[in-house]
Amino acid sequence: MSTIRRAYMELSNGIRGLRFSRDQQQQQQQQQQQTTNLITKEQNNTNQNRMVNGAGGAVSARIVRSPKPLIARKIRSLFGRHQPYSIHDLFMNERFLSKFFLYFSAEERGVMAQVCKSWKAILYHPSYWVNVMPIVSCRDMSKDETTRHAFYDSLQIRGFDSICLFGATDDDVADFVTQFSNLKKQIRSISLRCSNVTDSGIENLVKKIPCLYRLELSGCNDLTETGMWSCLNPKIVSLTITDCINVADDTVGAIAQLLPSLYELNLQAYHVTDSALGFFSAKQSYNMSILRLQSCWEITNHGIVNIVHSLPNLTVLSLSGCSKITDDGVELIAENLRKLRSLDLSWCPRITDASLEYIACDLSQLEELVLDRCSHVTDIGIGYLSTMTSLLRLFLRWCTQIRDFGLQHMYSMRNLRVLSLAGCILVSSQGLCGLTQLRNLEELELTNSPAATKEVCLYLKENMYRCMILE
Repeated sequence: MSTIRRAYMELSNGIRGLRFSRDQQQQQQQQQQQTTNLITKEQNNTNQNRMVNGAGGAVSARIVRSPKPLIARKIRSLFGRHQPYSIHDLFMNERFLSKFFLYFSAEERGVMAQVCKSWKAILYHPSYWVNVMPIVSCRDMSKDETTRHAFYDSLQIRGFDSICLFGATDDDVADFVTQFSNLKKQIRSISLRCSNVTDSGIENLVKKIPCLYRLELSGCNDLTETGMWSCLNPKIVSLTITDCINVADDTVGAIAQLLPSLYELNLQAYHVTDSALGFFSAKQSYNMSILRLQSCWEITNHGIVNIVHSLPNLTVLSLSGCSKITDDGVELIAENLRKLRSLDLSWCPRITDASLEYIACDLSQLEELVLDRCSHVTDIGIGYLSTMTSLLRLFLRWCTQIRDFGLQHMYSMRNLRVLSLAGCILVSSQGLCGLTQLRNLEELELTNSPAATKEVCLYLKENMYRCMILE
């Protein structure tokens, strides 16, 4: 069910509650009127009895007392005295809004917080901003110091523990450190993207955040290896470095020496060689679980040897764009990294069906395999993969040699949840229709596939109602 649909249902329930409250209010008024009439009648009878008693008769009188305050409060709550009675009251009701706002995205909540002060007070609660990273465009920031201070205050009130600075300079970093008063206690993750921050700027930033555990540096071309050595906090467990032209083997050496608790490393560097992958320490071999090397063109099978010996406990490995890796490197991975759950070999043009045979034989815990643009993978390799019962997600984008025979092998992969056949130009409509046998499939991508006609996609949607078809 879509988010808009759920929000609509929540609003409908609130409006139905208004109608129910109005009915209760009318019933309450009728009961109060009946109670008033009854009390008046009993008071008249009591006065008559007193007159008779004054004439010599002894007749007992019943005294009607008001209910105790606690009981009266429960009665008022039961009759909905505290429920909203109009649309305006409903949209000012904190109990209703606290649920209603949950159906909207973080961007939509930021706009809704500008409606009124009441909504802002509710939406600025930190619970609405968990796992949300605000992106601060430093180039578009106001030059007025009061405006910037108010902006950073709003970030602190909402309890953000992650901040992304886009297009920042050393002056922007210094201003952020000054304006964000709760920097030391609140911030746990920092991201610098497309920024002209120098070594001194990054050093000043990291020193002010002693509890930093996640750091991302993307497109920061003014940083040198000296800055890398100065900015690496030993508490960092997740590090991402992409598109930084000065990153080379010495940077990997700094990472290996200064980050003993590193759990995740994402590295895109064109000048990193095989020798850099042998720098990792014994502590990192135990702690590191995720390694993503993207477009590291200089890495060969010798680098794979260093990886499997230095990091034997990896569960996620990506070699996307490492174009010099061959089947021999994949064989080393399959034989030594038995704990792998995710393997990305996309854009590795030297990978053939032999690699898939090694994977199917040795990686029994593998759940995700990415083979995008592996143009030498054929139906034979898919046949090897069809024996893997643990595989949940398989991506074969632009594997142009896959035909219907390969799809027939996939029909037996009943545990698959996600399958991508985008750009597989040799599969037929009949082969795609056979995918209805995959009853547990949740997502199927068929973009840029000539056989994925409107009729075929309609047939798949009718017979795979639990699966999202991307056409």
